[in-house]
Amino acid sequence: MIATLPPAESWLERFPLLVRDWITGHLPESLGWLAVSLLAIVVILAAFGLLFAYLTLAERKILGRIQNRPGPNRTGWFGLLQPFADGIKAVTKEDVVPREADAVLHFLAPVLLVAMSLLGLAVIPFGRHLLAANLEAGVLYFFAAGAATELAVFMAGWASHNKYSLLAAMRALAQLISYELPLLLSVVPVVMLAGSLSTTHIVDAQGGWTFGWIPHWHVLTPWGFAGFVMFMIAALAESNRSPFDLPEAESELIAGHLTEYSGFKYALFFMAEYFGMCGLSAMAVTLFLGGWQAPCAFLEFIPSYVWFTAKLLTLLLGFIWIRATLPRLRMDQLTRLAWKFLVPLTLLNLANAAFWSLSAGWSGPMHWVRWAIALTVVVGPFLLLGRALTAGVAPRTYRYA
Repeated sequence: MIATLPPAESWLERFPLLVRDWITGHLPESLGWLAVSLLAIVVILAAFGLLFAYLTLAERKILGRIQNRPGPNRTGWFGLLQPFADGIKAVTKEDVVPREADAVLHFLAPVLLVAMSLLGLAVIPFGRHLLAANLEAGVLYFFAAGAATELAVFMAGWASHNKYSLLAAMRALAQLISYELPLLLSVVPVVMLAGSLSTTHIVDAQGGWTFGWIPHWHVLTPWGFAGFVMFMIAALAESNRSPFDLPEAESELIAGHLTEYSGFKYALFFMAEYFGMCGLSAMAVTLFLGGWQAPCAFLEFIPSYVWFTAKLLTLLLGFIWIRATLPRLRMDQLTRLAWKFLVPLTLLNLANAAFWSLSAGWSGPMHWVRWAIALTVVVGPFLLLGRALTAGVAPRTYRYA
């Protein structure tokens, strides 16, 4: 955790430090670091475990409202105990393992997937004093941990000894690898302009306001807005969310790489999906939305972790809204979007960020010329590549018997 403690901070802002000091003050110095590390692990597991539970409930309620039907409303007060009922049901269900399956890998796949999804949360600064591991290469560590989930997906398909599971796992790997590149390339401009791979330094680089109410967030620049949009599109694909939920396309591959899973193992896959969605949204907040920084100077009295939570929940609600709105893509559409659209745009956005950095000293009329050039580099290729991507594709017509 960060040790600085400005005197003007409220006790709510200092609360994480007060808890840390109270725990370490009652322990020998040799055990203090261990207690703080265990406390960080427990807090992350508890907070994101509850967030996963109630995010599933919120998703079912919101989808029900959009589709004009009631969501869960029977278990508990207005259905608030439904996630716990679902958890008990998953735990008590029979764990069926195919006779020819590799039992060890079949068990390790969901466990590894959940573990790798949680590891990335250690480097996210959830507040001014809320950071489990302050690594100099925090961004690199986050994406390295996330890349290990691809191995777990392949393990699930291979260990099931089922042709549907194996085919679905290979298709899932094609999707994950395709969108890993634009996901990483959209982050490079942030690292380049911040001059650091540390998540805390990136958040600090977005501090301050113009006129006291315009924050210096990366998303409020042309290259930052373009990078944020492309990051979120790639994050949808990386977390297997609609419209990129092809690995679990029931109409084509039954349940994808989950075909031979049941009970709590089946639930672990969905838990990992939501953890991954939370982790990518938290990283998007850190890189583009100012992290825990307040949007206006006069709102700094609100604790920093409250602002981070509000931004995180906003992005998560966006994931749910997109699921209720967009239909599933075909596999060829998915790969074309990645390689023919997102990858070229992220490379151009990298050059745009370099221009933005080199022209930082432009003032007066040249300031508006700088904005015009940067916006042209964003909008022009988007329109040209979009038209090229849809060239020769006629509008879909529907015929009824």
